[in-house]
Amino acid sequence: MFENIDWLINTVRSIRLNDVIDIILVATIIYYLLKFIIGTRGWQILIGLFFLLFLWLVAKILHLTTIEWIFDNLWSIGIFILIVVFQPEIRRGLAKIGERGLFRYSLLSRKKAIDEIIRAATFLAERKIGALIVFEKSIDLENYTEGCVKLNAEISLELLISIFTPQTPLHDGAVIIRDREIVSARCFLPLTINPNIPKNIGTRHRAGIGITEETDAVALIVSEERGEISLAIDGKLYRDLDPLTLRNMLIKALEIEKPDFFENLKKRLKKRQKNEKN
Repeated sequence: MFENIDWLINTVRSIRLNDVIDIILVATIIYYLLKFIIGTRGWQILIGLFFLLFLWLVAKILHLTTIEWIFDNLWSIGIFILIVVFQPEIRRGLAKIGERGLFRYSLLSRKKAIDEIIRAATFLAERKIGALIVFEKSIDLENYTEGCVKLNAEISLELLISIFTPQTPLHDGAVIIRDREIVSARCFLPLTINPNIPKNIGTRHRAGIGITEETDAVALIVSEERGEISLAIDGKLYRDLDPLTLRNMLIKALEIEKPDFFENLKKRLKKRQKNEKN
């Protein structure tokens, strides 16, 4: 027993600062990698790869020569297979890293994009023009963009009004927003099957609630009949929102004002300085 304790103490003492930094960096990379992949098609592919790895280990243990040979040759080209399979996720990940290099600029731009959307929603609500705008969060909405019209356009008041104006080709269906970009228009979403939903709401509201039940997306709905603005979050519908309340709810739901590590550290240092002065 004492030998184990001595071994543990010696092991802890042998850990260098470089080792701690190395472990923290690797853990952080793995954490953000899993956070980025979970909920996407890449996550399903990753589960499949883990299953193949499990089969390979079983083959090693049971000495299944043919399967061992297949897997041993497969791993040699595994890196190229991973690059091809995860190409969309890698591209999006690198793009997000590039955007977050200018963190403050990204926050300001996203706030301006939200303001443009709120102005468009208010304009449409005043004229009783229906609209459905879905904000993508951590779960990829690519599965819901099949059959949609790809736009990949910058968010603007004029464009959103043009899309939802009746008798235009894109006015039916939903618009999907990713970061500060309108990804797709004329998207048709799954309807909620929740029996507790009020019967007086239409298909547009049911679609907005449905997408927030299946994913972590946030849906903004403008009623064509009542001219009111609603927000669907986690399967719940918040109705008849004014622009200020809508803005605060969107900023909170989309985590736009979420402080980063350096901002938290700065606040703590300021608080400590005040306590020392007092």
